[in-house]
Amino acid sequence: MIGDIHQRVTRSSVASLAFFSHSAYVASFEPRDVSHALSDPNWVNAMHEELENFERNHVWDLVEPPPNCRPIGTKWVFKNRQGEDGMVVKNKARLVAQGFCQKEGIDYEETFAPVARLQAIRILLAFVASKGFKLQQMDVKSTFLNRFIEEAVYVRQSLGFESAKFPDRVYKLRKALYGLKQAPRAWYARLKSFLLKSGFVMGSVDKTLFLLSRGGDTLIVQIYVDDIIFGYSSHALVSSFAEQMSRELEMSLMGELQFFLGLQIKQSLEDTFIHQAKYTRDILKKFNMGDSKPMATPMSTNMALDADEDGEAVYQKEF
Repeated sequence: MIGDIHQRVTRSSVASLAFFSHSAYVASFEPRDVSHALSDPNWVNAMHEELENFERNHVWDLVEPPPNCRPIGTKWVFKNRQGEDGMVVKNKARLVAQGFCQKEGIDYEETFAPVARLQAIRILLAFVASKGFKLQQMDVKSTFLNRFIEEAVYVRQSLGFESAKFPDRVYKLRKALYGLKQAPRAWYARLKSFLLKSGFVMGSVDKTLFLLSRGGDTLIVQIYVDDIIFGYSSHALVSSFAEQMSRELEMSLMGELQFFLGLQIKQSLEDTFIHQAKYTRDILKKFNMGDSKPMATPMSTNMALDADEDGEAVYQKEF
């Protein structure tokens, strides 16, 4: 049996052990509905984590419904967060408001919030590569819960988590909730105000880009809804920025940017390489083409195509 003790450990066996040990802490499926989620302890923990975030952020107050109150419904949304290798790294349960029930002038006023275009992200990647900067990613927990709302908005208690003592009460929101029409605007206003007070200058064309220059060092921040990426020339500058953000918001640094908006990003000292291997695999899997043979040129460039009058119609939006 001595040989078993000194058995060679292969790379594949290590990966297998890592997979099974990780799988013990996350669920591999996405629930169909609340009852399905409540049947799995990992998803129950994810739902409790979301509600605990609400408590920490003082998102709402449980109150008696006022006269003529028409509370907005809520819904649980379940999504597995995957790494670039396709492995599930986190079960994310999010309680969202059914914003389609809101009435303009009563539940909300302004809703517009600027959103970075993909072209702007690509320009940023090219810029930081030319300067030799490193791009990092920041995760803000429960992003939209970080901003107070001005309107009086009431929502129903979430299914499966109703108060046993006050089942007929409703929640009056103090802060923006995912799904509310004004939530993105409220979050952008909060973050913009913080960055400007911290000495950043907002881009004159792209309002989601912020630049901080201190001495000969530069820190550039790009906002995409609730995702924040930033490049820097000085570790001291980014450490100060992370400390300020931590005091203002509940956040964590996710390290070097590797996966963003469907783009896989590899950064080196010489260059930055962008590809969409995972996105391509997901598309092939969706259309049951995962086992297709790859070709350098999938179709002749000189082939003339015309309509197939006798063919079966396809759902054009999928293409």
